[in-house]
Parts: sequence; structure tokens; C-alpha cells
Amino acid sequence: MVKRAAAPTPTDAELDILRVLWDLGDSTVREVHEVVCGLRDIGYTTVLKQMQVMHQKGLLTREERFKSHVYAPAQPRAETQRALAGQLLQQAFGGSARSLLQSALAGRKVGAQELEEIRALLDQVQKRGRS
Repeated sequence: MVKRAAAPTPTDAELDILRVLWDLGDSTVREVHEVVCGLRDIGYTTVLKQMQVMHQKGLLTREERFKSHVYAPAQPRAETQRALAGQLLQQAFGGSARSLLQSALAGRKVGAQELEEIRALLDQVQKRGRS
């Protein structure tokens, strides 16, 4: 099995663009800019340059359709989130999932629905550990 090289860690601005692409699907710079400029004041050429750099870094794929470049995330959302969570777990919590979860839950109000979902996830992890 060939191990794929890890994608670089996206910056906050790059994550904004990735979120737009994960939500919209494959998009042109103009389509991404329309959404991102609703989040913060940013020019079209800045978004264009960011997306070109992200393509060079391997965060985005690009193809040409009807004389426009269409960009897509190189990795699925879940894969990027797992990588970022793993880095945070190591860097900030010394690899302790308990400390990470304690900090995440202590910092904000958590609703009953979300707590049930967390319990279900913990049950799944526990079952995988037994098998």
C-alpha cells in the first residue's frame, strides 16, 4: 500500500475557502469570492491569488471548463478535520484526548442533543477498542 503524502496545514484564510468549496462543490474563483466577501472584506484578486497558492500547495485541484478554472478541495472535509484535530491534540494537549474533550466541553454550553451525539460517538470508539 502506497502512503499518500500529508496535505499541508491550511491557514485560517485557506480554511475559509475550503469551507466554501466543501459547501458549494467545484467552483470558480468568482463563485468562491461571492461567498467569502460576505464573511470579510476581501478583493477578487486576493481570493484568486490565495486559490492559486492553495493549488500549488496541493490543497486544491484545478481544471479548466469553458475557459474558466474550476477549483475543488484536494481532500474531503472529514480528512482535513481529522488531520487538524490530530495536530491540535498533539500540539496543545500532549496527545490526551481526555484533556482535549474536557477543554472543548468546559469552554461553552453544550445542548442535550449534542451530548447524546458525543455519547454515541464514545460508545462507538469503545466498541471498536473491544473488537
